[in-house]
Amino acid sequence: MRRNDTLMTSYMPFVTALASIFAAGSLYIKMQIAYSKDITNFHSIGINYKKTDAAIRGLFAINQAQYLSLLEHAKAAQLDDLFVLSTCNRTEIYGFAPDAQQLMDLVCKVTNGDCNLFAQLAYIRSGEDAVKHLYQVSTGLDSQILGDYEIVGQIRTASRFAKNHGCLGGFSERLVNSVLQVSKLIKNETGLSAGTVSVAFATIRLLEKKVPDIQNKKIVLVGVGKIGRNTCKNMISYLGTQDITLINRTATVAEDFACVHGLKFAPYEEMVPVLQQADVILVASNAPHPTVLASHLQAATPKLVIDLSIPFNVEPAVGGLSHIELVNVDELSRVQDETLQMRQKEVPRAQEIIEEHMAEFLYWYKMRKHAVVLKAVKDKLHEIHTREIQQQKNGAQYDLEDVEEVSSRIIQKMINLMAGKVRKETEKGDLYISMINDIFETGIKQD
Repeated sequence: MRRNDTLMTSYMPFVTALASIFAAGSLYIKMQIAYSKDITNFHSIGINYKKTDAAIRGLFAINQAQYLSLLEHAKAAQLDDLFVLSTCNRTEIYGFAPDAQQLMDLVCKVTNGDCNLFAQLAYIRSGEDAVKHLYQVSTGLDSQILGDYEIVGQIRTASRFAKNHGCLGGFSERLVNSVLQVSKLIKNETGLSAGTVSVAFATIRLLEKKVPDIQNKKIVLVGVGKIGRNTCKNMISYLGTQDITLINRTATVAEDFACVHGLKFAPYEEMVPVLQQADVILVASNAPHPTVLASHLQAATPKLVIDLSIPFNVEPAVGGLSHIELVNVDELSRVQDETLQMRQKEVPRAQEIIEEHMAEFLYWYKMRKHAVVLKAVKDKLHEIHTREIQQQKNGAQYDLEDVEEVSSRIIQKMINLMAGKVRKETEKGDLYISMINDIFETGIKQD
C-alpha cells in the first residue's frame, strides 16, 4: 500500500466523524439542553433589612453549629454547591438546586423561625440575577450602610466554611473569588467605602447626640467580640471615654482587652450589679438568647441601653421600662452623615466595575462547559488515532513516524476548528458543544 493511501486510511474515521457532526446540526436546533448545574439552577434566597426588622432577622440568624447542620442536610439531599451568609442585616443562602424551595427548606430546618413567615418575606433570585446579587452584596451596594466593607470578610469566611465541609463547588468558588476581587477593586478605585461609617461608628454618633457629657459617664460593654472591640476603640478615640467596664463570658478575653487599653473588667457572674450602676450599657454578646433582662434593670437608675446584637441580646421588655431608653441596630443604621452622601456619588462607577467583571465571569462559565467536552472529544479522537495506527502496524507497509505526526496534527486541527466555531458563534455555542458531546459519546455531563 502506498504511503498516501496509508495516511488517508488512518484519518478517514476523523473526517467521517466531523461530517457526521455538521450533517446532524439541523436535528439539534430545537433541542432542549438541561444541565444539573446550569446557571438557571443557581439561586440566591434570603431576607434582609429592607423588608424585615432585627427581631425577625434574629429568628433566622444562623450560627456556626446551625451552619454545619445545614450543610449536613444539604449533602443528604445531594446538594453540594452552596454556602450561607448570615449577618446582623441578612440571612442568605446561595447555591444550586433543581428547585429554589429546597434551599429555603434548608434554612428553615436549622433556624427558629416559622417557614411560612420566611417564605412570605424572602426574596428569590435565580440565574444571572442571583450572581449579580452577590456582587451587589459583596461590594456594599446592598448593605444597610452603603459601602459597608465588613461584608467582604463575612463572605470569605462563609464560603471557606462551606468549602472545608465539602459543599462549595467549582462554580461557587470561582464566583466568590470574583466578587471578592471586584470588592477590592471598588474599594481601591472608588470612594464607595471611603470614610468611617459602620454600626460601631454609628454608635459613636448616637452617643454624641444623646449623651453630650459621655466622658463623665459610667459605661459597661457586655461582649468583647469584634463589634464590641471596635465600638470600644471608637469610644476611646472619638469620645475620650475611659470609664468603661468590660464583661464577657470568657473572662480572659475581657481581661486581656482591658489591660491593653487601660479599662476595667468584671466577671460575668457580677454582671447585674455592674449594669445597675452604669449610665450607658452596650450589649454585643452574640448569645442565642437575651443576656440583659428587664428584671436586671427593674430597680436601676435611668440609663441608655444600646443593643448591637443579632439576634437581640437585650430582652425587648427592657424597652418598656419607663426609666430605660433602648436602642437596637436598626435604629443605629439609620444614623446618616455627609460620608453617605459622598458614597452615593460613587455608585455608578462601582456598577460599571461590577458589570465588567460579571461579564468575564459569565464568559468563563460558558467556556468552562465547552472546555470539558472539547477535552473529552480530543481524548476520543486520540483513541481512534491509536486504534488506526495499531491496525496499520498489523497490516501493510507504512511509515510509522509520518503517520503519527500527520494524524496528531489532524486531531489538533479538528479541535481548533470546533473551538473556533464555538467562540465565533457564541449564541450557538451551547448547541454545538451539546452536538459534539452527543455524537462522540464522551460521557461528560455538562455543569
